Amino acid sequence: METLKRLFEDRDGATVLEYGLLAALISVGLLIGLQNFSSALLDMLTFITGTLEAAWA
Repeated sequence: METLKRLFEDRDGATVLEYGLLAALISVGLLIGLQNFSSALLDMLTFITGTLEAAWA
């Protein structure tokens, strides 16, 4: 019973959980941002490819 009581009083796990949630939030933000960036990059490369193909024709 004493061990269970010590586990509930220990606050180190809360800090680890907070860091884990913060890392997950940052990861989701990066994934969404990079997804938008990759779409814009793909559009730009498609435009450049079309322009170069039209110049050769």
